[in-house]
Amino acid sequence: MDTRLTAEQDEIRRTLRELLHKRCGTEGLRAAVDSPAGYDPALWTALADRLGLPGLALPEAYGGVGCSVTELALACEEVGRTLAPSPLLATAVLTAPLILALGTEAQRAELLPRLAAGTRTAALAVPGPALTTALALTGGNDGQWAGGGRAGGVQARHDADGWRLYGQVDQVLDGHSAGLLVVAAHTGGFARSRTLLFLVAGDAEGVLRARQTALDATRPQGRVQLRDVPAELLGTTGADVLPALAALGDTAAAVLAAEAVGAADRALERTVEYVGQREQFGRPIGSFQAVKHRLADVYVGVQSARSAAYYAAWATANESEGAARSVPSQGRWRETGGQVGRLALAQALQALRGAAAEAIQLHGGIGFTWEHEAHLYFKRAAGDELLFGPVHRLRDRAAEAAGLFAGGEVAV
Repeated sequence: MDTRLTAEQDEIRRTLRELLHKRCGTEGLRAAVDSPAGYDPALWTALADRLGLPGLALPEAYGGVGCSVTELALACEEVGRTLAPSPLLATAVLTAPLILALGTEAQRAELLPRLAAGTRTAALAVPGPALTTALALTGGNDGQWAGGGRAGGVQARHDADGWRLYGQVDQVLDGHSAGLLVVAAHTGGFARSRTLLFLVAGDAEGVLRARQTALDATRPQGRVQLRDVPAELLGTTGADVLPALAALGDTAAAVLAAEAVGAADRALERTVEYVGQREQFGRPIGSFQAVKHRLADVYVGVQSARSAAYYAAWATANESEGAARSVPSQGRWRETGGQVGRLALAQALQALRGAAAEAIQLHGGIGFTWEHEAHLYFKRAAGDELLFGPVHRLRDRAAEAAGLFAGGEVAV
C-alpha cells in the first residue's frame, strides 16, 4: 500500500479545506443547524459545483467524477473537521451506491446524474434505530430489523396499480428534507417475508415528514410516515438486497472512520491552541507535564485511527484486487474490506470520543458550557456511537465474521 497522496487527492483536500474554512465557521455552523433543512443550501451548492462532491465516487457515465472510495473518504475527513452539516453522508455515501448497485439501467440514468450534480438529495430510510443492523456493522442483517412481516416497520403490498408502502421510519438522516427516499420494506407477510428497497419521492402524496430533535444537531434526522404511498421497486424483485446493504456497510464504515478522524484531529488542534494561551500560575497550562501527557495520548490515538481509516478506504476501493488479504499464517481473514472498515470505524470513534472529552476537560469552565464549540465535537462523538456503534459491538462483529473465536476458542 502506497500511503502517499496523489496530486489529485491532495488538491481535493486542499480546496475543500479552504472552502469550508471560509464558509463554515462556528457562527455559520450554528446558523445552518438551526435552519429548517439543518444545513446551508448555498454551501451544498458550492460543494457540488466547485468540487463535484456528491458524485465524487460515482462513474462518469452517470455524471460522477469517477474517483474511488479513497477520495470520498479524504473529502469526508475534511468535512468532519468542521462538522459541516450537509446531505453528503445520506446522499453520496448511503443512498447513491445502492442505486448504482441495485437499480435498473433506467433508474440509474434517471436518478444518479441529479444526485451527482447535487440538484437532488436522497436518504436511506430503515425502520427505527436499525441503520447499523441494516448495514451489517454490528451483526447480521438477515433478521427482522425491517419489520419481519409483523406490525411495525414498513410494509409493502402489490396491487394492480403497483407497489404501496405503509408504515413509519424514525431517525432517518436528512429524511425530513431529502428529495428522494430509498425505503426498506417487508413484503410477503409473516410466513414469506422478504426485505426489498423502494424509491419514494419526498413530496409524494401520503408522505408526512418532520425533523426530529437529535443529540448531534449537525446530523439532522427526520421522521417519515408513509400512508399508502405509491413506490417504485429499486431494481427487480430478484435483487439481492441484504448482500448489497452489507457491501454498503463496508464502504460506509471506511468513510465514516475518516470523517471521525477529521473531527478528532480538529478537536485536538483546538485544544492545543487553547492550552497554549490559557495561563495558570504565570505560565501556559500547556507547559505542564500532566497536560502534555494527556494530549500526547490523544495525538497517538488520532494518528493510529487515521492510519486505520486510510487503510480501510484503500482496502475497500481495491477489494476486487484482493487488497484486504487474509492473515498470512492462517488465512482466516476473509478477503473483504468489511472487517477492516468496522475495526477502523471502532478505532476512529474511540479516538474522537477521547479527543472530545479531553477538549472539554482542558478548556476548563468554558468547556462545560453547551454553547462552547467543544461540545459540538462531544455530541458528534456520542451521536455517531449511537448511530453506527457502539465500539465494542463493531469489534465483536469483525471478530465474529473473521472467525477469530470459532468454537469458543481463539483461532490461531
